[in-house]
Order: sequence, then C-alpha cells, then structure tokens
Amino acid sequence: MDDKEQEKLLRRYYQYLKLEKNFSPNTIEAYMRDLDKYLIFIKDEGHDMLTVELRDLHSFSALMIDIGISPVSLSRILSGVRSFYHFLVLSDILEVNPTEMLEFPKKPQHLPDVLTVDEIDTIESVIDLSQPEGQRNKAIIETLFSCGLRVSELINLKISNMYLSDEFIKVEGKGSKQRLVPISSKAIHEIDLYFKDRNLLPIPPEYQDYVFVSHRRKKPLTRIMVFIMIKDLVEKAGIKKTVSPHTFRHSFATSLLEGGANLRAIQAMLGHESISTTQIYTHIDTTHLREEILHHHPRNIKN
Repeated sequence: MDDKEQEKLLRRYYQYLKLEKNFSPNTIEAYMRDLDKYLIFIKDEGHDMLTVELRDLHSFSALMIDIGISPVSLSRILSGVRSFYHFLVLSDILEVNPTEMLEFPKKPQHLPDVLTVDEIDTIESVIDLSQPEGQRNKAIIETLFSCGLRVSELINLKISNMYLSDEFIKVEGKGSKQRLVPISSKAIHEIDLYFKDRNLLPIPPEYQDYVFVSHRRKKPLTRIMVFIMIKDLVEKAGIKKTVSPHTFRHSFATSLLEGGANLRAIQAMLGHESISTTQIYTHIDTTHLREEILHHHPRNIKN
C-alpha cells in the first residue's frame, strides 16, 4: 500500500471514530497518535500494514517495552491498533484481524514513575549552587535527563569521550559496548559551568579523565553517592514520586516518544542489550540520532 492509499484509509478511520464510535476530539486524537507510532514502526521494518503477522505485532510490543513504555500505556496503544484492524475487517478490507491473538501486558502492582520537565526544573531549583558540589549536581541531573544514561554510565563518563562542540558524548554501556549519544545545549552549558569548579580541584592523575568526581575524595563518584544526592534533592523539592537515577532515564525515553521521536532512534540512544548495536546503526546514523534529540527532547524545544 502506498502513502496516498494509506492516508485515504486513515481519513476513513478518522471518520469512523468520529461518526460511528462518537468519540470526543481528544479521544480521536489519542487514537490516531498511538496508531501513528505503530504505522511508523511497520514502515521502518519494511512491512505493509495489511499483511502484518502476529510476530510483527509482538516485535512492536517488545520494542515499546524495551524503550521504557509502561504496561498501561502499551495496553492503550495496542487497543488502538486493534481498533484500527477491527475497522479494516468491518470495511471488508481485511478478512481477519491480525491482533485477535495478541496478548496485552499485565498491569504491574507498581508502575515506574516519570518526571515532567517542570518537576526536573523544581529539583534543580533546590540545588544550593553556593556549595562546592552544587553546580556538579545540577550538571548530573541535566546529563541524566538529556542523555538517558544509566547511573553506571554516568559515573564512568570520561572527558576524553565528550565531543561537546559537536554535541555528542561517547558512552560505554553494558558489556563494554560503546554508543554515541547527542547531548542537549542545556546540559553542555551546565557541564561547562561545572568544569570551572572541577578544574580547581587537585584530582590525582589516574582520575583526571573522569567527568564527575567527589569534591572531598577527589575520586570518581559512586553509584550510592548519586542515589543519595538525588534522593536528598527530591525530598527538598517536595516531590512525592519514587525517584532514582533510572527515573531520569525513563523520563528521557518517555519525553522523546511523546514528542514523536522515532522508536529505533530512542532504542539506539538507550543502548539496550536486547537489540544488537550493529543492527541498530545499520538503520540509524549519528546525524539522525542528533536530529531526533534536537527535534523531540523537551530541553531543545523552543517556546
């Protein structure tokens, strides 16, 4: 099916939701937005939406889970996809609904929390910049949110792997796998301010290349230090959500997806083990990764 035929079919589906289902404009918009995520995935995979198989739907579900979409959100998205195929069957375009045998994720007892941009700004606002580690902590928060790093990747980040003039950093993830991740201008600004303080510290030669160091110990930060710092800031900010370094990673992926970023680009930037790095980069080059960040991350969206 070519793009014109698909667009015509989507207009018919829109009318179906409006006139036959009598959905509100907001509900229709949500249905169409979720369906668009699925259709982009199908197109990127080289499939036709009229000939997809159950395994293709499973691949889509697995990808959504992999980039951090909650089971509740995934269930909503899959419901929209099922509704669309139900419409195709009613319209005699398809004989069988391929989503009939698709299993929906079970709702967990505790869903991971996601921070809004306003909440992240609130957390940063309680940082005491008069303290030696204040600017460092602000740079950490921005780096976690802007790059979606694991805490282990953050504390092992090297100055020699930062290409700030090109707005990229090289990250070493699980299994020593490296990936290039775009970094926002906001994060770069906070890091530059932090480096003014860091450059005054008498850091031993063996630790000189680490970006984030302890002002007291003159050594790289540990995972526990970052956890404690974030917990303290969240309490001071009065935020009641359960927040850890991973929350910023999850918020990063969620913000990009809600902003319309390509699923494969998010997957590559997160560096998930379940998808081979080689396979990812045959589909997405670093220029496209940077474009996804620049266009869809909230720190780069101009008001």
